[in-house]
Amino acid sequence: MSEENSLVSVIIPTKNSARTLEKCLESIKNQSYKNIELIVVDNNSTDNTKEIAEKFNCHSGLDPKSSFSVKVFNFGPERSAQRNFGVKNSNGEYVIIIDSDMELDRKVIKSCVEKMQPDTNITGIIIPEESFGEGFWAQCKKLERSFYVGVEWMEAARFFKKNVYVELGGYNIEMTSGEDWDLSQRIEQNGKIGRINDYIFHNEGDAKLLKIIKKKFFYARNFSKYKNTNLNKNKISKQTGILNRYKLFFSNPKKLFKNPIIGFGMLFMKTCEFGLGGLSYITTINNN
Repeated sequence: MSEENSLVSVIIPTKNSARTLEKCLESIKNQSYKNIELIVVDNNSTDNTKEIAEKFNCHSGLDPKSSFSVKVFNFGPERSAQRNFGVKNSNGEYVIIIDSDMELDRKVIKSCVEKMQPDTNITGIIIPEESFGEGFWAQCKKLERSFYVGVEWMEAARFFKKNVYVELGGYNIEMTSGEDWDLSQRIEQNGKIGRINDYIFHNEGDAKLLKIIKKKFFYARNFSKYKNTNLNKNKISKQTGILNRYKLFFSNPKKLFKNPIIGFGMLFMKTCEFGLGGLSYITTINNN
């Protein structure tokens, strides 16, 4: 099958995503690869998320030669179930699953297809991510994420052969934390994971320290399902160990302290995340 004949389904779970969704959808519409269907799976948003998605189904302003189309569904209760539902209702040979606060470099999908088609052993592809946003803490998140590019125990695949995704059951709906790592490790066990050099850009918005810590607190509270899965135990110590993370950061002190204020801010932020995240996890275990 020639490259442009392969339909790629883009799956986006949403929940009150109006702030970032339009930019996300624009980045998909502007992909250099045109044989795309877009599936937005919304979880009962109370803002105008659905209206934003549905307006992209109007072909005015789109390339009339493009087969770009949009489907909008309502389904919950959580992002893993939404993602799996989107894949179930897709028609693509390949699927790429992103979040509503992400924007794709123009060549992301083309590069993924070109990487996967010649090598039948590749069943998942990692797309590097870069953060952007407003304010001090967004800059700290940008610096943090830059250390994870190319680190196999921190990155996770987002582009998949649909048939393999379906055979493996997709994302584990019982996991609300670590589910992306879990799927990548199952994909890798059943094939090979490739990577491309084009980026996904993650919109952190006007990041606030308290919001960042609360997010980590929630994920840590729901981490036991991932941690207790045998397949994930080889990487869990690296993924969750604060010393391993600091070792990674200090492996490039020139980058870490290029801007000393941002560098120390990022280290403080991660210390808060690990400290309160660990407390959340321990408290949850003791209560169960």
